Amino acid sequence: MKQPLLMIAAGGTGGHMFPAQALAEEMLRRGWRVKLSTDARGARYTGGFPHSTQIEQISSATFARGGLLAKAVVPFRIAGGIVAAVVRMLRDKPDVVVGFGGYPSIPAMAAATALRIPRMIHEQNGVLGRVNQIFAKRVLAVACGTWPTELPDGIEGYYVGNPVRRAVLERAEAGYIVPGDYPMELLVIGGSQGARILSDVVPPAIAQLPMEMVRNIRVSHQAREEDQERVSEYYAEAGINADVQPFFDDVPRRMTEAQLVISRSGASSVADIGVIGRPSILIPYAAATGDHQTANARGLVDAGAAILIPEDALTPAALAEQIYAVLDNPNGALQMASAAHGHAKPAAALELAVMVETLAGKETEQ
Repeated sequence: MKQPLLMIAAGGTGGHMFPAQALAEEMLRRGWRVKLSTDARGARYTGGFPHSTQIEQISSATFARGGLLAKAVVPFRIAGGIVAAVVRMLRDKPDVVVGFGGYPSIPAMAAATALRIPRMIHEQNGVLGRVNQIFAKRVLAVACGTWPTELPDGIEGYYVGNPVRRAVLERAEAGYIVPGDYPMELLVIGGSQGARILSDVVPPAIAQLPMEMVRNIRVSHQAREEDQERVSEYYAEAGINADVQPFFDDVPRRMTEAQLVISRSGASSVADIGVIGRPSILIPYAAATGDHQTANARGLVDAGAAILIPEDALTPAALAEQIYAVLDNPNGALQMASAAHGHAKPAAALELAVMVETLAGKETEQ
């Protein structure tokens, strides 16, 4: 019997690729073949995908970058990508195509629409991204990672949560060591966009904490490559033990060991924080489309698991006050950690997989 085939269309950022990876892992476990359709930029995030995932790079583009000449060729690049996707799907027809957003998903989703292949989208954020807005009325189902999600009139969304990678799922509800007068870990993650303000504000905020607290703190700070040296030097000069890197390939481990996470509120980051269950201070990226990062943060904040600081209110003094409030209150920090996990949807990948198999008419026994 031929294995069913899932085509995943995603790209652009880790926010799109990490939940796509989680679905790939689950569908492979269920005996499906999995292909990922993305572009060269998205392919940089495929290192964590299972080796049996077939990666297909395809041409796509966005109007959001480049000069006039680059924008002029965007329609032609997208059209070329769609034609290539149609040809590939005719050779090896997917049973289902799932789009996770990002402009690299356009060719595969458009080809699936043209070929009338069962298809759905998964929106990670509380506001539909531009590409998912295009396809929301052209798919058979819309799965939502954040609830509520703003959807077009007449479109019904299914709340499944944001799938997390197996490396995160394996640490679900990991034991939390409350803050105290002993070594404590702080994890600072800013995502691929808007990380600079965290590099500007977090180090001086930590430096403002009482010295007896600072001497116990070790910081893992993810900073842009161009900021790495200056951030490292600031921490060193302030006597703060810090590991500053452009990218951590072991974020799940560092998050598990953290007493507090300071983060942008990208959908994947919020999902990881919830599944592992850690107190957090969330600073939504002000330039995010439709202010979707504020929508992403709302669930953890309302659950009492996170503190939200708007970007326009983010100062070293304001951040220091909130860091101190968490680290100086062990019982409160423990309650935040518990509330974070209580809000999480660790079975999101399973629920999404059921939707995929239902669309394909190939629901399997578990």
